[in-house]
Amino acid sequence: MAPTEVLVCDAVGFEELLDDLARRIVATRRPGVPLALVGVRTRGVPLAERLAAKIDEPTAVGAVDIALYRDDLGAVDHWPVLHGTEIPFAVEAMDIVLVDDVLFTGRTVRAAINAVCDLGRPARIRLVALVDRGHRELPIRADLVGLEIATDWTEQIKVRVRPVDPVDEIVRATRPDDFTPPPLPGPLS
Repeated sequence: MAPTEVLVCDAVGFEELLDDLARRIVATRRPGVPLALVGVRTRGVPLAERLAAKIDEPTAVGAVDIALYRDDLGAVDHWPVLHGTEIPFAVEAMDIVLVDDVLFTGRTVRAAINAVCDLGRPARIRLVALVDRGHRELPIRADLVGLEIATDWTEQIKVRVRPVDPVDEIVRATRPDDFTPPPLPGPLS
């Protein structure tokens, strides 16, 4: 059975979420500490760019590729596709805001933090997630969240973001009937 999708947030609501998140980023920043937004590839990058455009001060924007920081590299049978980390500023002493589309297990965020910290020591790293869907496997939480959507393993949250996708929207999708969640990793050896 093909997955079915239910619209959770249309383009107008999507823009309102971005407006609110940008306002909250500014309201919770540290005075006198330079601010930079770093999007997690793929959809976190255009989200970070759009949030930075809504902030009324110059805000550096970068992109982080977590492909080589994944904790399951040895478990996949292919080499990951690299899109590159592009952080054209020194992260030292910066207030870094990681931006991602969906917060799920927390593993992507852990990888992104490691990638940023390999470039220097920021003053602080915060996380902005457009959607938090629960099911954490690591003790990670977002500092700012656009929407919290309780899901189960048979569902997906799909964030579509221009220009990666043709439209801005958030949908809840059911997985096919034959879906089984991935197994938990075995014991470390």
